[in-house]
Amino acid sequence: MELLRIDCLGKELRLEGSMAGWQQLFWGDTLVSVKQASADNEGLKTHEFELATQVNQVNTNPDTNIEKSIASQAIKISLEINLTWQPFSLDYRLIKDDQIINSGTRDTKDIERQVPVKPIEAKRKVSLVGLASLGFKLLKSAKVIKVVLAGASVAAYSWLFSFQFALALIACLVFHEYGHIRAMKHFGMKTKGIYLIPFMGGLALSDEKINTRWQDVVISIMGPTFGLLMSIMALIAYWLTGNVFFAGLAAFNALLNLFNLLPILPLDGGHILKSISFSMNSVLGLGACVAGAAVGVYLSYTLGLALLGFLLLIGSLEIVFEWKTRHQSHLLPLDRYGQIFSTIWYFLTVGALIAIIWYLAGSGDNMLGLPLKILQS
Repeated sequence: MELLRIDCLGKELRLEGSMAGWQQLFWGDTLVSVKQASADNEGLKTHEFELATQVNQVNTNPDTNIEKSIASQAIKISLEINLTWQPFSLDYRLIKDDQIINSGTRDTKDIERQVPVKPIEAKRKVSLVGLASLGFKLLKSAKVIKVVLAGASVAAYSWLFSFQFALALIACLVFHEYGHIRAMKHFGMKTKGIYLIPFMGGLALSDEKINTRWQDVVISIMGPTFGLLMSIMALIAYWLTGNVFFAGLAAFNALLNLFNLLPILPLDGGHILKSISFSMNSVLGLGACVAGAAVGVYLSYTLGLALLGFLLLIGSLEIVFEWKTRHQSHLLPLDRYGQIFSTIWYFLTVGALIAIIWYLAGSGDNMLGLPLKILQS
């Protein structure tokens, strides 16, 4: 991941690194310093390199004409950094020939806000071929695709249920994906909107990549959190009106968001628990993650939620198997506070969704009991 990007003698000085301990320093597009991977991935590090510059020399001799010559002069550059991963902090000093020319500090917020440099595209001249290509692109534009997919989703869910319930389910999907969109915009990311996919739900897309595990957690969990709010509003509408339609909407929406929180990639829950467990560097941290998953599986089977417990077990094992590769990720890990907060947020959301499903299943209505039967299958 990119740790630092500053100006150095008219060119960009960029420091890349990872928790595996390796670091690479680039001056422009030239690699000028490398630190190999090691267990010593924090603390003071110094990158040193030399830049050659040309200087004009004037030699004056009374018996001869004035002579000019070009000589090469080496400039010594040093980049001193003091790096801490959790919580992330980077203090740096840029030194030229024993003189400090730049210094500063970077934290998690700086990593979240940084945007990769994009090359400037050359302007193209207008032509008939270009106009035809533009028309073809408009035909395949995102708005057209969104409308087509939305119509297909309404038709698919109307075939399974009713037209009214299909519209309500689409509203739930859009509200869920809007939670992801709001989180992306909170981090200053440009979004491409929401795409509805028949029988699969929806997608909230962005042109930009995340830089931290915290961004991954917040963007992932905000969808199910908005879904939970939707179920609560539908449940309140059911209490106020007595209309079983709102109760069914609350139950099936809760089931939809609960499955999204399963620890299986690429579901939201897989991203959340992967970010939490991959931010734990110690074996004790991994043990806590495994213990938490074991408790979740035990409670699922104790409550008769066989399907939920089985999928929770499979997803947890998948994350444990990938734990060894956590140091190769470009994402900045969660600090201890972020790990605890994310875990509590996750389990509270899961518990609230299960509580809504359980509560409505106790009404005696066969349709309202269907989500619980699915979890018990």
